Amino acid sequence: MGKVVMYASVSVDGFIADENDQPGPLFDWLTGGEVPLDDSGVLKVSQASYDHTRAYWDRIGVTIAGRHVFDLTDGWDGKPPSGIDHVVVVTHRPAPEGWDAGAPFHFVDGIEAAVVKAQELAGDRLVEVAAGDVGGQALAAGLVDEVRMDVVPVVLGSGKRFFGSVEAQYLLEDPDVVIQGNRVLHLSYGVRR
Repeated sequence: MGKVVMYASVSVDGFIADENDQPGPLFDWLTGGEVPLDDSGVLKVSQASYDHTRAYWDRIGVTIAGRHVFDLTDGWDGKPPSGIDHVVVVTHRPAPEGWDAGAPFHFVDGIEAAVVKAQELAGDRLVEVAAGDVGGQALAAGLVDEVRMDVVPVVLGSGKRFFGSVEAQYLLEDPDVVIQGNRVLHLSYGVRR
């Protein structure tokens, strides 16, 4: 089974979006470079960010996101983001009315069931869990192997927390990845067991 990785871009004060679910400058690093990150022509990063991020994206088989993110993005129009094969949506509600049942999205009730489904779909590839409430639930349930974050030099002051509503203490290993890009610091930590 593939490793489970919690991931997002985050402000230096620990937020992945503001109070209105807007990322503000958290994604500026994705358009502030010279190297195309994908085929869209929109995402251009520094060479260091490209080397780090492209290699990571290419290893992801499945992304787990909450229903809130799914609704905010309009389900990515039925196409998983960044070339990912499948998205598992953690929700207590069914798929939206009129949703294309053939789209590679799977609606699952509960974080444990979501990780099981995602690992089944991903095989030996990575399972990415979006940071925030769903990521925090996965961490609290002991299901996260690694925490990756793209730390952006901005203080949001308030908003949606990287670890969601996690209140307990969790120890991480020393960072095994520390890469500086343009307007971003890429970090990766193993989760101590």
